[in-house]
Amino acid sequence: MMTRMWPGRCRAYRMTPLLATLAVVMVVFAGDRPTPSLPYNLIGGPFARLLAQAADLGPARTQRVQLTAELREAARPTALTAWAATHGLSVGWRDGDAWAVVEGTPRAIAGALEVAVHDYRRTNGVVFYASPQQPIVPQQLSSEVTELGRILGYTPSHEGVPPTPPLDVPNAGLAPTELLTAYNINPLTSAGYTGKGQTVVVFTFDGVDQRDLDKFSEWFSLPKFTLEVMGGMPPERRGEATMDVQFVHAIAPSARIVLVNARSTAEGDATYVKLGKLMEEVDRTYPGAVWSFSIGWGCDRLLSRADLAPVRSALARAQRNGTTAFVASGDLAGLECKGGKTWSDPPSPDDYGVDVMASLPEVTGVGGTTLSTDSQGQWLAEQGWYDVPLTQGSGGGASVLFARPSWQDTGAPAGPHDKRLVPDIAAVADPFTGVRFVLNGQLLVGGGTSQAAPIWAGIAAVMNQFLTARGLEQLGDFNPLLYDIAGGAEVPAFRDIYLGANAVTPVGVGYDMITGLGTPNVDNLTKALLVLKSLRR
Repeated sequence: MMTRMWPGRCRAYRMTPLLATLAVVMVVFAGDRPTPSLPYNLIGGPFARLLAQAADLGPARTQRVQLTAELREAARPTALTAWAATHGLSVGWRDGDAWAVVEGTPRAIAGALEVAVHDYRRTNGVVFYASPQQPIVPQQLSSEVTELGRILGYTPSHEGVPPTPPLDVPNAGLAPTELLTAYNINPLTSAGYTGKGQTVVVFTFDGVDQRDLDKFSEWFSLPKFTLEVMGGMPPERRGEATMDVQFVHAIAPSARIVLVNARSTAEGDATYVKLGKLMEEVDRTYPGAVWSFSIGWGCDRLLSRADLAPVRSALARAQRNGTTAFVASGDLAGLECKGGKTWSDPPSPDDYGVDVMASLPEVTGVGGTTLSTDSQGQWLAEQGWYDVPLTQGSGGGASVLFARPSWQDTGAPAGPHDKRLVPDIAAVADPFTGVRFVLNGQLLVGGGTSQAAPIWAGIAAVMNQFLTARGLEQLGDFNPLLYDIAGGAEVPAFRDIYLGANAVTPVGVGYDMITGLGTPNVDNLTKALLVLKSLRR
């Protein structure tokens, strides 16, 4: 038992050990999180689940935490800077950016934004800081700041599903020549359009063995090539990057292929700031390159729009130099917020979502199909990819972050009328009908939308060569062109996929949120692009 005299009172209160403990806990908690005067916005859904699955270690002990502020215009954030200074925070801003980074100690950030900032430990031992609350823009900053990003020092990044043995196409998977036939790329390659003068950049978390690339070229009678690497070759070789690089080479064998090590962007905090800077470096080094992303940085419901401002800014800059970016829509059949190794568990409401990178209006999201061909690769049929037992299939859905772009109104009647829809297009992704590649000296079959994205990247390199040979600009911002062509080209540029489903929605006639506008008839698509680009010259 303990006796405590409270100041200003003459009466002694006797406290039990339990009450004493509760009093200490209340004092610590109150000191950690000030009573909020702004709305106390607890974040639900996948974000709340992420924190619930980790151990709360109490107030964050890291030296610095940060978050992104989305600005109303690309001008110096004077009000934000002044406000930050009064709270012991710093602001990082670069001339021309419509975003800034607010940084400070956990205590300073928590006090300034009236939120709790704690450390959390995942079951694998990774410790990260986070706030369970969405920071609200202070009233005095509302004329300058549109939104604040999440306070989160962790990114649930992922790679594509591993390949599995094929069953449903001849000859144990498609050879490169059969892939060219299936999507009618042969007329272009036969005319000498093989990606010459083009660069394709593959962003990856894992590495590649040059011997596998040489073996792939040898087996399929393709010219050998040496991969360029930016950021150092990642030491792990799980097959994702190997598959991506070989599929680009299969379609555009004359293109230069660059592997960009993006592993550091998914380690620690400031993921999208680091990714934006990496994209800018790639754009400076390889202006006008085609970009392919088969890796993911989480689902859209984990983030706010402000978090992605650095990436969107970098993409817009690259597009002005002629870059087109293709991003895999994900392999969890519309349940992209399902995390960890629990892909085959029954879905919950918190699982629904789209891959955040594929949902960006500045990229072309690529969904997946199951493809049927004859023994020469001639196209027979195609449907949306969905493996029910494994809950794997083409990702897609409506973004919770971005409004419907004007160009998507022309050819995308499906889904919420006011939201950005994913994907835009598709290609073969079913591992049981995939394309052959070489890993560790063995012939395997690829799969996942991480197969579909580099297929489209290779196609883009071929089409860019065709266009520039005629004095026209490269594809650049591809989506407006795609939807214009889908809305009224003289020849059918896409094969409409109207069979299949994923875990969330069925495939339908016209645009759908599994295969987008469909898969390409590349020769027809290139002819339509020639007409459209010529008219807009």
